[in-house]
Amino acid sequence: MGTSGALAGVDSTAATARLIQQHNRRLAAAGLRLRLEMRGGKLSLRGPLPCRSGAGAWRVQRLSLALPATAAGVAEALETLREVQRQLELGRFDWARWSRRQAVSSIIPSTHAAAAAPSPAPGDAGSWRAQVQAFKLAFFADPRRQLNPAGSRTTWSAAYRPYLRRLLRLSAEQSGPGGENLLLRTLESYPPGSRSRQQCGTALAALARECQLVLPPEWAAQASGYGLHLARFRQLPSDAEILALVEQIPNPGWRLVYGLLATYGLRNHEAFFADLSALAPGADRVIRVLPTSKTGEHQVWPFQPHWVDHFGLAAIAGGAAALPPVTTNLSRTTLQQVGRRVAEQFRRYGLPITPYDLRHAWAVRTIHIGLPDTVAARMMGHSVAIHTRTYHHWITRRDQQQAVDAALARGRSE
Repeated sequence: MGTSGALAGVDSTAATARLIQQHNRRLAAAGLRLRLEMRGGKLSLRGPLPCRSGAGAWRVQRLSLALPATAAGVAEALETLREVQRQLELGRFDWARWSRRQAVSSIIPSTHAAAAAPSPAPGDAGSWRAQVQAFKLAFFADPRRQLNPAGSRTTWSAAYRPYLRRLLRLSAEQSGPGGENLLLRTLESYPPGSRSRQQCGTALAALARECQLVLPPEWAAQASGYGLHLARFRQLPSDAEILALVEQIPNPGWRLVYGLLATYGLRNHEAFFADLSALAPGADRVIRVLPTSKTGEHQVWPFQPHWVDHFGLAAIAGGAAALPPVTTNLSRTTLQQVGRRVAEQFRRYGLPITPYDLRHAWAVRTIHIGLPDTVAARMMGHSVAIHTRTYHHWITRRDQQQAVDAALARGRSE
């Protein structure tokens, strides 16, 4: 091998070692004790495993995988780790199965070849706990979530963990004829058409995909209904009310937070995780929500633009010093906790609205103005599908009004 080839080999090994370190940190964060290990260009698993003789306490041991120490090998090793973890949780780990060094493909059925597995019986709480633990491991091991660890932790805590915990509680409390009925019972424990029911449906569907469980028929229809009901829309504050309510906030820092949420439609925590330098006099007033936020980096324009001056937002163009002293170090807090602090302040000041009412009002305002849904969705940091579902009533009204206006215009021209 030439010098350049040798150097490339060293670089490749170092890159694989860094990749393994990253995955091991995520495994530790997920509460798992198994780790990936690289020895002599091959990959292994290392951690507490049952005694090979079948007697005695578990001890730290190594499980050789005969996989190459490459990025592709690491991906396969993670799949193997998930399978080992699942077997350990179910009490089905057998050293005889792992005695030969063989490719993962001969150990774990491929996603395409394996049929969807039947769900555990509702009363089999241990099996359900193992499925949930395996899903948690896969969630945090997803390379896409490596780009925003804080956002991933917040997403898990808010969008997955509550619904999985309810599933486990129902599994322990109830019994029935089939596992898929437990999935459906968990879903139906939330009110029809509610946001919680839609999020539960999303969380349990993700669990089913990862663990190859069978979902009940018409699952999407059962879980649908996410969005703001018309009655809720009628309760959204008008622009005049938004401008008046800020007077109820005596603290200057929290007035600025209120102004940011109202003007830019931010999520609660995003006021503390945004580049606000564009609020300086003469700048373009387009703020940038930072990658550490829940849905990653995105830019937001003000609606209404003159509210930047009305709320005195130029005061925070130089940094967050003018904002309230809220802990934003994500090694000591979470995005969810920061957002909760904002909601608590709204209640403390007796405001008759929530922070998310300001966000929804911003979205409705952009619909009335005629901003394309794709653009508004991107500014809000969510998908067009969620945007359309959530603001269906107002979008439909706008589109129908545009069609009526166009028809009337054609009639007048004829």
